[in-house]
Amino acid sequence: MALPLPPPLFFLLLGMLMLASRAPAQQPATLHERDAAALRDLRASLRDLPGSRFFDSWDDTRSPCAYAGVVCAPDDADDTSSSSSSSTVLRVSVLTLGTGLADSPGLTGTLPDSLSTLAALTDLVLYPGRVTGPIPSGLGAGLRRLRLLSLAGNQLTGAVPASLAGLPDLHTLDLGGNRLDGAVPAGLLLPDSPSLKVLILANNGGISGEIPDGFASSGLFHVDLARNALAGGLPPLPATLRYFSVAGNAMQGTLDGAFGGGGDGGSASASPPPPLPADLAFLDLSMNNFSGPIPSSVFGLPSLSSLLLSRNNFTGALSVPAPPSLEWAVVDVSHNGISGEVPEALAAAGSLYVNNNRLSGEVPAAVARSVLAGRMTTLYAQHNFLTGFPVPPEAPLPDSAALCLSYNCMDLPSASAADGCPTIGGPLEARPAEQCRSTTSNGGGGDG
Repeated sequence: MALPLPPPLFFLLLGMLMLASRAPAQQPATLHERDAAALRDLRASLRDLPGSRFFDSWDDTRSPCAYAGVVCAPDDADDTSSSSSSSTVLRVSVLTLGTGLADSPGLTGTLPDSLSTLAALTDLVLYPGRVTGPIPSGLGAGLRRLRLLSLAGNQLTGAVPASLAGLPDLHTLDLGGNRLDGAVPAGLLLPDSPSLKVLILANNGGISGEIPDGFASSGLFHVDLARNALAGGLPPLPATLRYFSVAGNAMQGTLDGAFGGGGDGGSASASPPPPLPADLAFLDLSMNNFSGPIPSSVFGLPSLSSLLLSRNNFTGALSVPAPPSLEWAVVDVSHNGISGEVPEALAAAGSLYVNNNRLSGEVPAAVARSVLAGRMTTLYAQHNFLTGFPVPPEAPLPDSAALCLSYNCMDLPSASAADGCPTIGGPLEARPAEQCRSTTSNGGGGDG
């Protein structure tokens, strides 16, 4: 038998029930009409490629905030909501188009201009697919809260919108792997975009213009502009840089502006050298038209792990200071016009490519020891004028090592000295004796 409630508790519960009955019913949250309209435009402009099912959940039976890739959040700053309103207005804060799965072919279609009306958007990602057409020109003007914008791996055309420069919170901009052309908006490479740290415009083919002189004042730490049509010289780099690639462009001139001259083959700089990026770990300037000696300061970067300078027009001798405590993973100066001897300090490289130059003299004993000990797993030194490779008699080459010394002015120390040569690297025999004699007499000339 239940005991009666004490009078005070009974009246307290009764009062709470009466108040609850008078409270207005909680209205469901609703998506802002502009955002809902933009999502409808997206659905009409994009579609799944065969094998993709991303848009299966984008139907009229559910709330747009339940669509795949859509994240909504209340927006207190919206001018249509107020503290007196009984409903909560939602805005799209994150939009991810596509699944990004390896077995998904992605989306096709075009990006509608109304994408720029998603004013509360902080993250916009379009996974690789076959989306074509231009990037909406007003994207940056409308999406002022963007922190991440990634449209990589599609077939977008036209220019990079100038409105993307100067966004106050944009951290990462990845438009790589499209078909964009025109100049990089200068504000993306200057302090105009102080929050921007990652800029990827690689593999577009048509990105042109020059890197501005004020580039060093930006706060960027990852810049990939590879395989485009950039021209001009290389200005001083930001001190914050950790990754930098302009491989496969049409840039030219010496590296003195970025790294100063110096070293045995470097030219004296007319002004004090700029501050160097002490945290730079990856530098790729390959497949351009850079010329002159390689400044010794490039090899002296304290955090550098990968140095890729192949297929340029560098000349002169290599001047390499004692290696830093961090050893290089790879040094590639192949396919240039570099003369002189192989610096002993390059023994600190895990993979060393000095092939197709005009190097002479013996390979340093420290480099040979590094190969035989398995510390240097690749040494490509073919197509030079090298005269010897010091190796103890019957010293075995590690199975993991790739060594190529063909087409030099030496007898190969063993058959294994050509086993590691690339199959399309040219002749495997020794260089003709008359070329070696002319090289010895003129100090390193000949046809590299």
